[in-house]
Amino acid sequence: MSSSPAITVRDLTVAYRESPVLWDIDWTVEQQDLVAIAGPNGAGKTTLLKAVMDLVDPVAGQVRVLGEPYRAVRDQVGYVPQRGSVDWDFPTNVLDVVLMGLYGKLGWFRQPGAEERATAREALAQVGIEDLADRQISELSGGQQQRTFLARALVQDAALYLMDEPFQGVDATTERTIIDLLRDLQADGKTLVVVHHDLQTLPEYFDSVLLLNVRRMASGPVEETFTDENLRRTYGGRVGFLHPPSEAS
Repeated sequence: MSSSPAITVRDLTVAYRESPVLWDIDWTVEQQDLVAIAGPNGAGKTTLLKAVMDLVDPVAGQVRVLGEPYRAVRDQVGYVPQRGSVDWDFPTNVLDVVLMGLYGKLGWFRQPGAEERATAREALAQVGIEDLADRQISELSGGQQQRTFLARALVQDAALYLMDEPFQGVDATTERTIIDLLRDLQADGKTLVVVHHDLQTLPEYFDSVLLLNVRRMASGPVEETFTDENLRRTYGGRVGFLHPPSEAS
């Protein structure tokens, strides 16, 4: 594996209809870090993930993943989108959704075989829903849907995982399953970047944070970066700091 940072962003500006969504962003994510991206609605959090994955064209700047352009290492990146962006009425079952995570290695024209199905079922077991493999995705609860997408990312065995609000709308049990999984992946040498909206749990769950509001307001280790001053700058004074990081539970 490359010794380069997991993500390097330099002078990145992205605009929609001439309105900047991200402005002059410099940001580095080191390998094997567990990083939160936090900021108010409209801060550009999802757009930043899309820029890393080369899904939006920047006005200026450069992104490198593991030292390379994204397209050169795309098979080393796993992605968990926002649950609300997915058509859950699409007629397919849980196992087939997880198998989609293997298409980057199989190619779209090679059918998954017994080995791939065993890998997918093992991923479902890791997230605690192996008994739902044949269930239609339209029948799943919010927490089960999120676990399905986590399993799809797991089968990719990626070096870098990008996750867009994986904790949103899930029950407490699923939330604990997710954070335990993130920690296990980190211990296995993976890098994880997670858009996260809950400031109460951020100091407990993450090692580093990027505070974003169109611009990079602050970034670095949670204990140094997640401060009252930085939060007020990021959220425009509309949020009070919930507790000092040293008191996070």
